[in-house]
Amino acid sequence: MKRLLILVLISIIYVSCKVQYQPRTFENIFIKEIKMDSISIRSIQVIDANNIVYTGSNGKIGFLSLNKEQIKIDKIITPHIYSGSIIPDFRSLAFNGESYFALSVGNPALLYKVFNDKAKLVYKEINQKVFYDSMHFFDDNIHGIAVGDPTEDCAAIILTSNRGETWSKLPCDNLPKFEEGEAFFAASNTNIKTIGSNVWIASGGKKSRILKSNDFGKTWEIYDTPIIQGNGPQGIYSIDFYDVNNGIAIGGDYSKPLENKQNKAITKDGGKTWQLVANNKAPNYKSCIQYVPNTYGQEIFSLGKTGVSFSNDGGKTWRDISKESYYTIKFVDKNMAWLSGNNKLGKLDLKTLR
Repeated sequence: MKRLLILVLISIIYVSCKVQYQPRTFENIFIKEIKMDSISIRSIQVIDANNIVYTGSNGKIGFLSLNKEQIKIDKIITPHIYSGSIIPDFRSLAFNGESYFALSVGNPALLYKVFNDKAKLVYKEINQKVFYDSMHFFDDNIHGIAVGDPTEDCAAIILTSNRGETWSKLPCDNLPKFEEGEAFFAASNTNIKTIGSNVWIASGGKKSRILKSNDFGKTWEIYDTPIIQGNGPQGIYSIDFYDVNNGIAIGGDYSKPLENKQNKAITKDGGKTWQLVANNKAPNYKSCIQYVPNTYGQEIFSLGKTGVSFSNDGGKTWRDISKESYYTIKFVDKNMAWLSGNNKLGKLDLKTLR
């Protein structure tokens, strides 16, 4: 009898493992627009369904709450007050479990730590070529990474291993060499993805490749992709990984946003090889892509200046859900997300047919 029960249990487990994820069928997908004045919001961090932290072009870091359809800016931190008259244009915002970090683009690069309503400058880099695009902490919240366009013949990468208290730049001897004209796109903080001690970064321009490290950014490998490439506005703009093996990349040609040739690809081996999907099909140029959490890598949103699109089959097919332009999306859970754009935020609610 005991042996029979064990066999039954094994059979149940086997059958359960073989059950494929059933994609959700959406009755409607609604994005509630929230007007914001005089700020292009490039990066957000979600606290919960009603609270986010945002930053953007006006040098401020805001803490916003939405309660019973009423919007409230709880507080605004203005870092440049603490370090001079330069108003930073923030494109990156990261959180390590206790402090927020905001990183500006352009020269000089300014990286601030925000804790207890105070902003502290923890990294500064002066160089005519400096342009930092994205910043993330790893899952341990101890290690962090920021990436920028080359100031020499390699990517500009700075790392922290003490929760962001100090940051140091990797020498080019420790990094793959870049082609002339290869760089990154400031895709609203989404051209980096971290899982565990792994990090992936997407390049574009002359070459469109994936840089990968599995040791918190200490050592690196680089892999080719079939994404359109060859000149300045072409390449991968945004990547996401559902797990350490399965990921997706999107981009295209910024100068030809209605084209959809060679602008979407997936990997099943951790970024080593990539295969085009939905080639010459929707969606067209996009600058942000994110998996919906807890949907087994099947449900994905992509967005950019050409609107918002959705896939429920791992990126093979897509449908447009909005023509409105947004920069980035961050999920609260599988049914809700926040978006950001020019002079606006958005809140997305997913309703499904049962």
